[in-house]
Amino acid sequence: MDVVDTGTTELLCEIRDRVALVTLNKPDKKNALGDVLSPALRQILLTLENRADVGCLMITGAGDAFCAGGDVSEMGGSTSAKPQRTAQERVKELTERQLTLTGRLYHFAKPTIAALPGAAAGAGLSIALACDLRVAADNAFLLTAFRNVGLSGDYGATWFLPRLVGLARAKSLFYHSRRLTAPEAHSMGLLDEVFAAASFRLDAFAYAREIANGPTEALTRMKTNLQSGLGQTLEASLALEAKHMIESGSSDEATEAVRAFMKKRKPPFHKP
Repeated sequence: MDVVDTGTTELLCEIRDRVALVTLNKPDKKNALGDVLSPALRQILLTLENRADVGCLMITGAGDAFCAGGDVSEMGGSTSAKPQRTAQERVKELTERQLTLTGRLYHFAKPTIAALPGAAAGAGLSIALACDLRVAADNAFLLTAFRNVGLSGDYGATWFLPRLVGLARAKSLFYHSRRLTAPEAHSMGLLDEVFAAASFRLDAFAYAREIANGPTEALTRMKTNLQSGLGQTLEASLALEAKHMIESGSSDEATEAVRAFMKKRKPPFHKP
């Protein structure tokens, strides 16, 4: 196990069995985002992306929550000593913060998983939705939450959610802000797996480890194919698939997989 320094106790990171396990660590505040945690999370994504010992990123929360959204008590701190900013300046700042958090997470080169031990609400839900896959404890729940505080939504929630569950259902979840249980979220495809709360952390890590020890280069190309396909023509997708298939076919991963297949054994894509 390799412990990675995040610069704060509010964010923990360790690399184990090729899984980069990132833990939001403010359990007393349901892991709410704030002036320390958010910048640290942005930075750790940059730190981890190109590490050869990382095959998968899993984000989770300490205690009984994933992330409750923004920590209101820390939002910008005191404004008395700060110069007043125009609306345009504030829009630019928030756009940049979003691009470097959920935007960066969505485009993270390797597979990403959100592991929800409990509530994912507001911007915390946005972080979960930005990941490739989501798993949850059976007592977890998801909540858009923005309506409840008179806000319209940020960090990509209104972009991610319609692509996962359809526009009409996404509108319903935003307009009503209904609490969505883990079984309900699983039934509509928002969660890939639901695990018993008692064994959730062990089960979620095993789930991530299986992905992390797969063919990392091929998985990266798969992710690019899938995400690019949402915004391009069939012809462009076929061309990208062809490029990536040729690249994959000449890789060490494919060579090892064919060799293992011929010998009727499981391919060890990563040597210990």
